[in-house]
Order: sequence, then structure tokens, then C-alpha cells
Amino acid sequence: MHIESFLKYLRFEKRSSPHTVKAYETDIIQALNHIKDIYGVTELTDIKHEHLRAWIIGLVTAGNVARTINRKISSVKAFFKYLCRKEVVRSNPAKKLSTLKIPKRLPNYVQEHQVLSILVQDRVDESYEASRDMLIIELLYATGMRRSELIDLTDQQIDAGLSQLRVVGKGNKTRIIPIDRGLLDSLMEFRSRRDKEFEILEGDHFFRTRTGTKLYPKLVYNVVRKYLEAVSTLDQKGPHTLRHSFATHLSNNGADLNAIKELLGHSNLGATQIYTHNTIEKLKKIYAMSHPKAHDDNQIDS
Repeated sequence: MHIESFLKYLRFEKRSSPHTVKAYETDIIQALNHIKDIYGVTELTDIKHEHLRAWIIGLVTAGNVARTINRKISSVKAFFKYLCRKEVVRSNPAKKLSTLKIPKRLPNYVQEHQVLSILVQDRVDESYEASRDMLIIELLYATGMRRSELIDLTDQQIDAGLSQLRVVGKGNKTRIIPIDRGLLDSLMEFRSRRDKEFEILEGDHFFRTRTGTKLYPKLVYNVVRKYLEAVSTLDQKGPHTLRHSFATHLSNNGADLNAIKELLGHSNLGATQIYTHNTIEKLKKIYAMSHPKAHDDNQIDS
């Protein structure tokens, strides 16, 4: 009864998505069932902090990743906060639950020569789809665009006079990305070919499927994966890998972090700082090879 009331609150007052509501329901039921099975506690008013903490320890022991556990903690905390507000329980047993520290994941990226080997290869297939797919690779790598931004790109967002793209990103925020003459020529040539390929096009999306409709996420993912599989052994070979590669290569070649932030459309610098990882590793190697203090055998005994 109380769970259903909470879920209705999420749906109609918080406007949470069906996926989110289902995740909350699953997490809460899992926690309550665990406490019932292990401690025999069935009343919400009898649940204590120790019960919930033991449930979390069990999740860790079972091998659940920190991100998943933190989501479950968030679900339970929101549920008991709601129960307190509705005066179903007097005190909140989940209030002092702490989330787990999530280790930073370094971005997957391909080497510069690997991407370039794709872009300079001989074009055996001259079909519309082949030229489109190659341009998708080139554009994602040259601009760091997100997959969704590429799919939603329109003819009007390409400013040929200023050699730049006006990209609409997360939160409907617009940013300007400069492009070189070679990429601009590729875009213009493709648009001309596209217009010859399709007599009538609905909407103004720049990229199209073979039937003239708007691209969809899986198609873009498959295109990128196909080309990256030929040059890389990375497990992840999707569009975001090219975005990571764009940012990492800029950082490696001395680009200002704030400039990278603006190009990627990040809202804060913290999200961009992860791309300095490779630069720092290079500095460590240079130090190890070059600085006298880094070599024990070069130190003079006193």
C-alpha cells in the first residue's frame, strides 16, 4: 500500500519516467524482502538503520558494482523520506546511509594513427551509405559531437561562410564548433549527393538512412563499431569512444582545458579534467627518463 502510494507520487508529482519508477519499485521491494527474510521484520515502523546497512553490506559481498548499490540506496532513502513526510514512520532509518565511492573510469579512446588510418583509406565502396558512414566517423572525431547531436544535426546548423557548426546539446544548450576546410567540403559534397539521392525529404535533418528518414541511435553505433573494430581491440567501440578520442588527442597536443570544455559542451570543468589522464602519464614518463632525482643510480653518495 505505502509502496504503491510512493510510486504514484513519483509518477504524478515528480514526473519520473516509467523506467525510473520501475527501478525504485524493484530496489525498495528487494530491500524490504531481504529484511523480512533475514530479520523477520515486516512492519515499516520496525525497520532500523542496522537492517538497511546489513542489506547494503550484503549487496557489496554479492559483487554488485558501486553505481548499482548507490542507486538502490538512493531509492530506499527517497522512500523513507516520503514515509516520514506522510508520518507513516517517526524516524528515518535510511537517513544516515552513505553512498559508496565510485572509482573514476578513464575514458576509452583510440590512438591518433588508428583514426587517421580509417579516414585516409581508399574508398572502394562509392555508394551513398558508404559515403555517409565515412562522414559520420570524420564528423564525430573532428568535432567531439555526441551521437544524439549528430542525429539531430540540420542543414541550417552548418555555417559554410564561417566554417563552423552550431550544435544543440544537453539542456538545449547551443555551442559553436569550428571545422576545417576539408571537413566543410566533405559536408557540402555529401549534402549535394544526398539531395540527388532523394527527390523529396521530410524535415531538415542532415544525415539520412537509405530510405531518406532520420538516423537512429543503433545505426550510428553500428557504423562506428564497424570501422573501429578494424583498427582497435577496445571492448567499447561506440560513438562516445570517438568523442573521448577527440578530447584526449586535443589534451595530448596541448589544448587548453577550458577550450576542450567548451567544445564538448560540458557544464563544468570537472567533467573535462578526466582527459588530462594521458598527458599526466606522459609527464611521469618524461620525468622518469629525464630528471636526475628519478634515477637512484645517478644519485651521488654523500
